[in-house]
Amino acid sequence: MGRHLRLRSVSMNSSATRSTDTAELDFAAADLDCPFGSVVALGPVELRETAYEIFFMSCRSSGSTTASCTRGTLEGEVSSPVSSPVAGARGGGGLMCSRIKKALGLKMRRSTPTMVRTLSQTSGPASPGRARRPMTSAEIMRQQMRVTEQSDARLRRTLMRAVVGQVGRRPDTIVLPLELLRQLKPSEFANGEEYHQWQFRQIKLLEAGLILYPSMPLDRLHAAVLRFREVMRATGIRAIDTSKSSGAMRALTNAVHALAWRPNTGTEACHWADGYPLNAILYVCLLHTVFDLREPTVVLDEVDELLELIRKTWPILGVSRAVHNVCFAWVLFRQYVATGQSEPDLAAAALTVLADVAADAKHAGTRDLVYGKVLLGALGKMQEWSEKRLLEYHDRYHEKAGVGRGVAVESMEILLSLALSAGKIVADREYTATKNNFATDRVDCYIRCSMKHSFTKILESGTGEDGWMSGRDSDPGVVMERLASDTEQLAVSERRSFSPLLRRWHPAPVAVAAVTLHGCFGVVLRRYLGRITILTEELVRVLHAANRLEKALAQMTAEDAADCVDGRAKAVVGDMEPYEVETVVVGLLKAWMDDRLRSARNCLLRAKETESWIPKSKEEPYPGSAMELMKLARATMEEFSQIPATAKDDVVPELVGGLESIFQEYITFVAACGSKQSYLPPLPPLTRCNQDSGFFRLWKKAVLPSCQAPDQGGSPRGGSHHAPRPSISRGTQRLYVRLNTLHYVLTHVHAIDKSLSSSSSSPPQSAFDRTLAAAQSAVTHVAEVAAYRLIFLDSRHSLYHGLYARSSVADARIRPALRSLKQNLSFLVSVLADRAQPVAVREVMKAAFQAFLMVLLAGGNDRSFGRGDHAMVEEDFRSLKRAFCTCGEGLVPEEVVAREAEVAEGVVELMAKATEQLIDAFGAATSRSIAAGGGGREETAAAPVLETASRRWDPADPNTILRVLCHRDDEVANQFLKRTFQLAKRR
Repeated sequence: MGRHLRLRSVSMNSSATRSTDTAELDFAAADLDCPFGSVVALGPVELRETAYEIFFMSCRSSGSTTASCTRGTLEGEVSSPVSSPVAGARGGGGLMCSRIKKALGLKMRRSTPTMVRTLSQTSGPASPGRARRPMTSAEIMRQQMRVTEQSDARLRRTLMRAVVGQVGRRPDTIVLPLELLRQLKPSEFANGEEYHQWQFRQIKLLEAGLILYPSMPLDRLHAAVLRFREVMRATGIRAIDTSKSSGAMRALTNAVHALAWRPNTGTEACHWADGYPLNAILYVCLLHTVFDLREPTVVLDEVDELLELIRKTWPILGVSRAVHNVCFAWVLFRQYVATGQSEPDLAAAALTVLADVAADAKHAGTRDLVYGKVLLGALGKMQEWSEKRLLEYHDRYHEKAGVGRGVAVESMEILLSLALSAGKIVADREYTATKNNFATDRVDCYIRCSMKHSFTKILESGTGEDGWMSGRDSDPGVVMERLASDTEQLAVSERRSFSPLLRRWHPAPVAVAAVTLHGCFGVVLRRYLGRITILTEELVRVLHAANRLEKALAQMTAEDAADCVDGRAKAVVGDMEPYEVETVVVGLLKAWMDDRLRSARNCLLRAKETESWIPKSKEEPYPGSAMELMKLARATMEEFSQIPATAKDDVVPELVGGLESIFQEYITFVAACGSKQSYLPPLPPLTRCNQDSGFFRLWKKAVLPSCQAPDQGGSPRGGSHHAPRPSISRGTQRLYVRLNTLHYVLTHVHAIDKSLSSSSSSPPQSAFDRTLAAAQSAVTHVAEVAAYRLIFLDSRHSLYHGLYARSSVADARIRPALRSLKQNLSFLVSVLADRAQPVAVREVMKAAFQAFLMVLLAGGNDRSFGRGDHAMVEEDFRSLKRAFCTCGEGLVPEEVVAREAEVAEGVVELMAKATEQLIDAFGAATSRSIAAGGGGREETAAAPVLETASRRWDPADPNTILRVLCHRDDEVANQFLKRTFQLAKRR
């Protein structure tokens, strides 16, 4: 290598042999990592040492650092001074300016030719009489790469031995790690461990270049790969013998040659360090030497010579001029970022190189995969890092703008230029058709994102991490007013500080910022209004503040649109959705009403899905669904009465209609409990009694104990001295809960109706009249179903099945059934609410009377009556009436009991008549029925229509009289029924 005089442009360390670099930059702190990834097998120090070895070997055959040494490698290329440096700019030690620094706009450091870098500055104090010789470019490179003199000397000796007999061989045809392994011996290292580590580094380098990151596709099961892996495993354990007679060395050599010397389009080429990303990372290590170690923001004045020497590594690393430009732009940008963005000239230099990169990208095809990866990786990382700051530019540069606005704007301008230049190149590379307004679109994105970020910070600082939205702030209205004021100040600051700069790339930056802030505040305003259900003074203040903000932002947008000539601002104005404060009140009323109705309907739906009709407590004998629904309805009407708006009268019909629909649906749901017919036993077919003999009657008395109903399905056993337990089933109890629920709804709907009348200036008459009517009807229905279930299901064994059954009337009287009935009535009164007790007891009375009549008229084959049984039956019915007259404190008035008992009493009176009288009465009733039906014939002997499904008993009805005859146990009735209707005897 030739020696050249070097002017002092950097401050060198007193010792270039230090193993650690105290000036190492903290790239992690700068949030900037390598865009090309990493080489797993090699660390940063190993990569730097490898890069220097490749550099040294590439320059070994050159006797000078003239441009002619490498001009033949890229003959015919035309490039800018940045990408094609010319060495020898200085002649005979004279001082000339660096062409590259001049092209990049970097300042020269030298001021006088007396500031000359000499070897004595780095090799210790000069001996007396010893002349100070200038440093060569290679020595400068060694110091920049932080390589020790011992390592450099060892490398020189090794390469000298390696090139003996290989004169004229190109460096790019030599596999450097393999040559080093052959030439270097353990004796040249301090100890065996250092040699082993060095040897294993060379093996790992070969693995990275030939196997892990090959430039050409490689089959991992290739025989050479397998042989190489065996040698590598052996080297990992201990240092291998590298002599000529070593089998391991022969195997390694054969494997390396097989992997490195593969045909490439018919030309001879050695591929061992030109695979991505290994080649890009090694090349970046070399390019980083252009920065002064002591002053990282300074580019050496010898950058022309250094880059010319580094260019000699292109054939080995597979680097082209286009790849060099990308890597050089990345290195300049990386240094600018890592040095705290304190030197704008570095960023400006990166922008200058990016201009060459853009020109290369237009002419470069898509077949060069390495170039594509390097380009997208480096420029993508530059764009990503820059945009990460630009998306929050207001917060990052606002404080600086207050102190040194020019510095802040200059830093932001640099980032904008870098991001847009790199992004445009990437976009053109990735997409065949890139929009012409790429820069405008990206700046539009920066403005919107930065405004949203700043607005969010203001919001969080004013609300305590969104505290008012979660209900922790005592006065959210004050927060909203302050937020509106701060948002307006933010827009003013943006227009004053940043919009003039942004206008270089965007025609309407003020309009974009104003529209963005308008939308951000609109989102918060809508969220705030979503939590407000009534109009208050606080809400009025917030709406006024929002109106002022909207007018200010609209004025900014209009002024910016007036200055815009391409119509883009007018399109931005169209994105501003008005708050429409004037219509908020009306919409708020409607939204409040819809929300309340929605909550009530959700409550109704939950009740339909989960209600089990279990009372909440003894004090509150109704389910939780009714309480929740009525609570929501009361709260709705209370809030409605507090709304300070005269327009609320217009929504009263809609509110009442919505509530009434829900009430009626809930009432229908409560009343959906079946019908009483499902509990009535079927009417048995008409037959005539068998007249039992005296012996058969004695036998029945012996078999069945007196005064006992037959045991059916768990009916109480024992005589009359055993008090029966209440027989109300759980299903009947749930019906009582439904009855309580309906009365609960009735009571509260009355109260709601009253409150509505007092709060509205013109309330409708009986607003909930349909609900009240539906509830009253439902009460009657549920009470009726519960009564029939109690009498015909729960009490069937003691009443319908047990009364007067299978024995004489005297042996199956009503007393046991009355005891059970009284127990059930007591339980009913204890379960039902006070308002529900009268109707429930009255319906039980009706059902009991119906059951008593069915015992007398449709009791089936087990029952028969004689004329002499009338007195006992009459006495039993009086006892049954008395049970209801004495139930509770006048729950059923005596006149009501007497009115409901008229039919049953008439039937009992029929039982007192002689059989002949009954036959005559039946004939007369039949004649009246035929005459009423339009038959016109007085055929008393004709059979009446037997309404077997009818249960409307009447002493004057022929069917009722006929059933009395069918249950009459005497010969006259038997013969009449046989002769007239051919009815069979009971079996």
